Amino acid sequence: QVQLVESGGGLVQAGGSLRLSCASSDVTFSSYTMAWFRQAPGKEREFVAAIRWSGGSTYYADSVKGRFTISRDNAKKMVVLQMNSLKPEDTAVYYCAADRVRFRVRITTTSDEYVYWGQGTQVTVSS
Repeated sequence: QVQLVESGGGLVQAGGSLRLSCASSDVTFSSYTMAWFRQAPGKEREFVAAIRWSGGSTYYADSVKGRFTISRDNAKKMVVLQMNSLKPEDTAVYYCAADRVRFRVRITTTSDEYVYWGQGTQVTVSS
């Protein structure tokens, strides 16, 4: 089972930046597409960004495109979400997740396809 631990959340003013990290100790980490989802109070969990297991392909939600960047370091078993130009509507608990399928060819944005989840980290953006 893939275990994931997020870090890096916090409180930031609008226009600021935060860097979220997700670490895994699983030896199969490099075979999974990794994604970030978020959930704001009273709202459903939504897809934010994903990066293919090889690191060669990424996908972003329209709401964060151009502001957020996802990257991974398979040697360190880590995935990072760099968030710039943050807006109050980015406020949410952010979750790191690993795909249920190893070596999936195409990135999926469906949360049901991600079966390994971290505990979440709170991001709060003040106006």
